[in-house]
Parts: sequence; C-alpha cells; structure tokens
Amino acid sequence: MKQKALVLLNMGGPNNLDEVKLFLSNMFNDKNIITVKSSLLRRFIAVMITTSRTKKAQANYAKLGGKSPLVGYTQQLVDKLQKVMPDYYVSFAMRYTPPFCEGVIRELQAKGIDEVVLLPLYPHYSTTTTKSSVEDFMDVAKALGYKGNIQIIERFYENEAYNRLLVKKIKEVLGENDPSSMELIFSAHSLPQKIIAKGDPYQKEITLHVGLIENLLKEENLHFKAIHLAYQSKLGPVKWLEPSLEDTLKSLSNKNALIVPISFTIDNSETEFELSQEYAEVAHHLGFERYLVAKCPNDDDAFVECIKYLISY
Repeated sequence: MKQKALVLLNMGGPNNLDEVKLFLSNMFNDKNIITVKSSLLRRFIAVMITTSRTKKAQANYAKLGGKSPLVGYTQQLVDKLQKVMPDYYVSFAMRYTPPFCEGVIRELQAKGIDEVVLLPLYPHYSTTTTKSSVEDFMDVAKALGYKGNIQIIERFYENEAYNRLLVKKIKEVLGENDPSSMELIFSAHSLPQKIIAKGDPYQKEITLHVGLIENLLKEENLHFKAIHLAYQSKLGPVKWLEPSLEDTLKSLSNKNALIVPISFTIDNSETEFELSQEYAEVAHHLGFERYLVAKCPNDDDAFVECIKYLISY
C-alpha cells in the first residue's frame, strides 16, 4: 500500500460550457482574488462579474472545443508521473472546477495515506495562486479531519532543469527561424498593482525568472533581437502590471515575435485562446510577419523528471 501522495494543484478550467459559470463564480468569490474585507460585498462583486462575463467566456471556450484544455493536460501529466513514481499515489485538484480538493482528500483517507506533498503548478509564488490553492486544500483537509503530514513546494522558478525545459520549448517553436531576427516576449498573467503593493512577490519573481532564462539562452548561443517582459489577461478598470502584451506588440518596429507564457506550466485558455488566437489576431492587424507561441511544459518527459527532482529534493 502506498503511504505517500503527490497532489498537483492548479486553478482549474471548465470541463464543459455549463461549468463556465461555476468557474467564474468560484474564482471571483475567492478572497485572494477579490480582496475586499466584506464577504457580502465580495459575493455581490462576484455575481456582477459572473453575470456580465459568462456568455462571452462560453463563446471563447467554444472555440477551444467547449472546454479548457487544462484538466486534460494535467491528467496526462499525472498518468506519466504515476508510472515513474510507483511509491507515490499521484493525483491533482483544481481550485475552481472539478476535480476539487474534497474528492482527493477523501481518497487519501480511504487509502490510509498520511504523508502528502502538495505541488502548486505555479512556478512563482503569489497570494492569488499558490496561497489560494494551498489554503483551499488545508481548509478542506481540516474540515474532513485529515491529519496527515503535508509538505508544500511553494515555487520552483529557480530550478535549472525546469528552466532548461523552457529553453527547449523556445527552441521547438523557433524551429529554423533565426533568433536574431525575432523579438522574444515573456508573457505573464497580470495582477492588479494593489496586490503587488501589499507585498505579493509575484512580479519580483517573474522578473528574476526572465533573467535566469536569459542566461541559459546565452549559454545555448540563442541571441534574440531583444527580450521583453509583458503582462496579459487584465480585467476591469483598476491599474494592473505593465506593460501589457498588446502595448508591447504595438511598440515593436520589428514584426517578428516569439511569445513564451512564463507564468503557466500547463496550457489553458490564456495560452491556447488568448495568446494563440486573440493576440495572434492583434499581431496580424499590426502587420506581424511571424507570431509564434511556445507550448507550456504540459506532460513533457522533462517536466516529469523535474517534478520527480522537486519531490525528492
């Protein structure tokens, strides 16, 4: 009987169009996302945003085949991890859509597993992602009376094997293109400035991460015309991290760009729809000759090995 478990955590994404409303409602009811102190006001804001965005979001997911690709890719990663980690029970839980933490924790209890490693699949720590997912798991574990030993891996953007994998993904999409003719743009999910101002380390860690990958690119003699950091997925009227990806694309006289979704480990609607469809259309209207988007690690064998290392370290 396996005595240890590895549980991957992520935000989640709708498994069908009917789950879009659930996804939005759960996300905007999260106190780490909508940070107002009043839970009543948060619920009101969540209802307003969910009501206004559900139909548009459903239309976007319809363009991805009627669901987010996130859960499918994560299941493939879990299956590969289970094969190479026979001493562990490997599972995953999502924050806003099924499978939720409750089912996973009940499974741990049923299997008598009393040692768990939580790996939030976010390379960088943020209150909006890592903290939110871990708190959710801990709250549900407490409510269900789970008393196992829980270890948490909070960030892994400094891991060299992971960063070499990102360089590999850049090379894969670059193909035969000359890097010196390309603008390399690292695109990270944006956050409201007020969250960063309260001490969230996300922006600092993203910036440090770009520097680490730049060094590895130099080692590989991959010299791009220029390297940029931009932010995507802004929502609402508050001030967000800048520059936006759209503004960065507009500012470039060189119309050849390669986009790296640096804040995501698993492809999702922000990469396969927003970056690969919406921003591709923006780039087309701006006269770009080449607009390339690197794939996330997903279930790449190198990511499997990286996770094995993180767990054993």
